[in-house]
Amino acid sequence: MKPGIHPEYRPVVYRDRSADFAFLTRSTATSDQTIEWADGNTYPVIDVQISSASHPFWTGKQRLLDTAGRVEKFRQKYARRRPQGR
Repeated sequence: MKPGIHPEYRPVVYRDRSADFAFLTRSTATSDQTIEWADGNTYPVIDVQISSASHPFWTGKQRLLDTAGRVEKFRQKYARRRPQGR
């Protein structure tokens, strides 16, 4: 590798707050926030919206969508209104 052109590859903690789940890995991602890990060291932390701990595919928990309610809402919003007298 050519020196000086690659970003620093270092330990980083990825945290999924919705599932209260975090893991330590190596990455080139940067963050101004830090967290103290179980080993006593401080690492940069990157918050993610979804991870394997919260994704329905990995957890087996599917969300039910109220499609009937959505269709009715759409029809009410965009229904053609008949002019008065017809």
